[in-house]
Amino acid sequence: MAVEFIGIDPDTDRDHCPTVWADADACEILLQGWKPNAETQAQCEGSSPANGSVPDSEAIVRIPARMIPLIREACDAVERAQLR
Repeated sequence: MAVEFIGIDPDTDRDHCPTVWADADACEILLQGWKPNAETQAQCEGSSPANGSVPDSEAIVRIPARMIPLIREACDAVERAQLR
């Protein structure tokens, strides 16, 4: 797996750093973010009847909007890999 570091939250304190990576080989984006509190988790799980609860193998993470440019960059990297 060739994971490419894209960037971290520009307002990071270096201890709590939402981060974005792109895995061009797997055509996936990897995100590190804050875990939601129980109330937010319940709201996410209850927002769609088709969704249900989040399985143990998955997670909801919170990413600040200021990281949208980094997420776009990761999307572009994965999309370029699919075109090869």
